[in-house]
Amino acid sequence: MSSGKRRYLALCFPFLGPDRMARAIGMGEVRASFTPDAPFALVEKAKGAMRLVAVNRAALALGLAPGLSLADARARLPDIGVADIDPRADAAWLERIADGCDRYTPMVALDPPDGLILDISGCAHLFGGEQGLRDDLLARLRRLGMETRSALADTPDAAHALARYDAHVAPAEAGAARDCVDRMRQEPVAAPASAGATIAGLPVEALELDAEESVALRRAGLKRIEDLSSRPSQLLSARFGEVAADRLARIAGGRDIRITARRPEAALLLERRFAEPIGRTEDALAAIGQLAEQAARRMEEAHRGGRRFEAQLFRTDGLVRSLRIETGLPVRDVPLIMRLFDERLEALADPVDPGFGFDLVRLSVPRFDPLSPLQLPLEGGAVAEGELAQLLDRLSTRLGRNRVRRLAARDSHIPEQAAFAFPAVEAGPVEDWPEPEPGEPPLRPTHLFDPPQPIEVVAGVPDGPPQRFRWRRELHEVTLAEGPERIGALWWKRADNGGMSRDYYRVEDRHGRRFWLFRHGLYGREAKSPAWYIHGLFA
Repeated sequence: MSSGKRRYLALCFPFLGPDRMARAIGMGEVRASFTPDAPFALVEKAKGAMRLVAVNRAALALGLAPGLSLADARARLPDIGVADIDPRADAAWLERIADGCDRYTPMVALDPPDGLILDISGCAHLFGGEQGLRDDLLARLRRLGMETRSALADTPDAAHALARYDAHVAPAEAGAARDCVDRMRQEPVAAPASAGATIAGLPVEALELDAEESVALRRAGLKRIEDLSSRPSQLLSARFGEVAADRLARIAGGRDIRITARRPEAALLLERRFAEPIGRTEDALAAIGQLAEQAARRMEEAHRGGRRFEAQLFRTDGLVRSLRIETGLPVRDVPLIMRLFDERLEALADPVDPGFGFDLVRLSVPRFDPLSPLQLPLEGGAVAEGELAQLLDRLSTRLGRNRVRRLAARDSHIPEQAAFAFPAVEAGPVEDWPEPEPGEPPLRPTHLFDPPQPIEVVAGVPDGPPQRFRWRRELHEVTLAEGPERIGALWWKRADNGGMSRDYYRVEDRHGRRFWLFRHGLYGREAKSPAWYIHGLFA
């Protein structure tokens, strides 16, 4: 990154939902009764009626706008296409577009609900300057079918305002909703390299204050940013609050609030660009292998290994496919890394489609851990540990990171809370399991029931073990019993154990089967007739 003045590129998608829907219909991913180029609207129920939430440009040109009821829209345009709004799909589509913007800069931030902000400081020269970067990005977005407004500025807030508010057309007096429609009718524009005059000409709606505050500013004769900038900020704060003064400073360039990138900076980042796009997934994997070899050499020099690896395949149309793998131990073994990527590819439900080809392949290692040369013991213990880790890595990659889990001890006397499961590829705690006394049987069973299963005690004595109990319609005669082991409820969490104590017994029936039983509640003090449960089975 350059240490000089920072530059930001803001993107706004005024037809995000309709453009996504049109593309999905054209690709055959969504079935609809209308064509992508026909007038259509996305609707949802609001204020007791179905209302338009978003419209495509064809519907907007015919006078339809968000906020209109569906009945009124059909009265004006009987053949209008209608589909339900899907905010989750829109957000996921915006994330995919943001993934594609990673090719230009690692500093990409979401600007919900319909925009992105890129910190292009020190990156523009790779694309022939700011204008070259912007033109290349907009061309890829057009191939995706996205209509985009863009702006360049010295602060992210200024770029955000310039991308959403047309500085050359005075806003309509009918209010913010009408102004938004007017702005969407305009063609996308970009701010010039020196955007001071353009920022000064923005309407006060660019401050994005409450509707009442915007109306109050207009009634006071303050219609543009230049009208506010020419007045002392103390007067603006006293009349309209600190928020208005703060947003004015951020838009006018007096305050630069840096964006927070959606992805943390990777410990290691390598990429390979292709003059001619490659159209086979096998060639992309070969490029990943070459990048993995470079990464391995870098990690060996640093005496470190990677725990996570992510490969990004950038298509020429702007879409990105990501392949992520994790390992339980730090590794820099290239064949092992590539085997895991092969496993990931085979486990994908949606195969990688190269489309018109990949023109950029990137490999990142988000996480580094120390990895020193290993002295192998004669008995091969370290070899066995490494082979087990590789097996867990392959299973986790193929089945999913949350499908293969391991157990770790937790410092708790509540039996069901004394252990917890976590993904096998994660580095778990180093808490040791409690060891039984030499020559003594284990205090805890090898299998716990969650939740404990109720049993019927046929014969028992107060404050003693049952002599006979029925579980799963089978009667068990108790021949040996040990206990009780009393476990009380956590005093700071009375909900645990139902607020009552448990008396545990290790019992054995006449067939030699061993059970872990407990009485829930103390006779006469916590319960008149305590219930009995079986909590586990011994081997």
